[in-house]
Amino acid sequence: MILTETMNFGQARQASTALKSGTFKFPESNVFSVPDAPSTEKTTTANKTEESKPMFAFKDCFSSTLGAVLMESPWREMDWTAEHRKTLMEKITSYKPSCQEVPQARVLLLGPVGSGKSSFISSVQSVFDGRVINRAMVGSSSTGFTKKLQSFPIRGQKGEEPSALVLCDVMGLGEGQTTGLTLHDTLAVVKGHAPEGHKFSPEQPVRSETAGYMKKPSLRDKMHCVVFVVDASKLTSYHKGLGITFQQLREHISDLGVHQVALLTHVDQVCQETARDVTQVYKSSAIQKLITEAAALLGMSPSYIVPVRNYSCELALEEGTDVLLLSAVDHILQYVQLYFQDHLAPETKFQSS
Repeated sequence: MILTETMNFGQARQASTALKSGTFKFPESNVFSVPDAPSTEKTTTANKTEESKPMFAFKDCFSSTLGAVLMESPWREMDWTAEHRKTLMEKITSYKPSCQEVPQARVLLLGPVGSGKSSFISSVQSVFDGRVINRAMVGSSSTGFTKKLQSFPIRGQKGEEPSALVLCDVMGLGEGQTTGLTLHDTLAVVKGHAPEGHKFSPEQPVRSETAGYMKKPSLRDKMHCVVFVVDASKLTSYHKGLGITFQQLREHISDLGVHQVALLTHVDQVCQETARDVTQVYKSSAIQKLITEAAALLGMSPSYIVPVRNYSCELALEEGTDVLLLSAVDHILQYVQLYFQDHLAPETKFQSS
């Protein structure tokens, strides 16, 4: 809104306050039309012609942002109580793979640079540590901070045994085969050929000559689930080449019998209401729409994708954020379990049934 009335600074300041509070009224003797944009028309007086310019402009403080509209009912049900948080923590720490030869479930996180893979690992561990930590090294480099394969066993609460869940971090995905983690190297990691700590480079793909290369990886060396990580705030700006990369990865990883799910990170950056209160995430029409768009990008059903909010600038844990993170881990473990069910020997399947 723009005022074309000539006024001094004090009057303008009072008008600004009144406009924001909704109590401002124009005096009957000073009613002017309010154009949508600054007028460039010239007004003629008795002595001279001058260009009329706005003396004071107000920016719209209530411009619509993604997530400003909340639904009356959530599009997914979620229990946000402290009791549910405790139940999820116990469920994760007590988890054991159903395959006896595999002591730990290995989950690979894949996503573009800056999507929040490392932050998710640190955030999950933070919940169990009872304080915000940065276990997986997180950086702000445009080319990504993670360059090598790193495995992070999720530790239980203080005094408890470590969980049987290992989250694995790798170099960020690029567009095509010239930047970031390549399709060849990704599959080498999923198959269990790439050694722990291997530093990736598009110019030096993982081969049998690579130091530490595992020629005959066992089931315990392979990845048992792949989690794609995409940034909600960048979803609409991703290059279409990334979509092709995702589709190729999905096809090849599916051929290996490995189930895939996805995380939609940084949801607090695209929804104002969720930023204020994370428990509103499943009432946000904006986030529901982004889940659908992420599904199209990845070529998977929206039911495989869950939103998360990682800890970044916070120094203390928040119950709602914890529940969302733990629910994501529980979601992942469901598909890990499917992998083991698919790969159990027939006689073991019969015994377990």
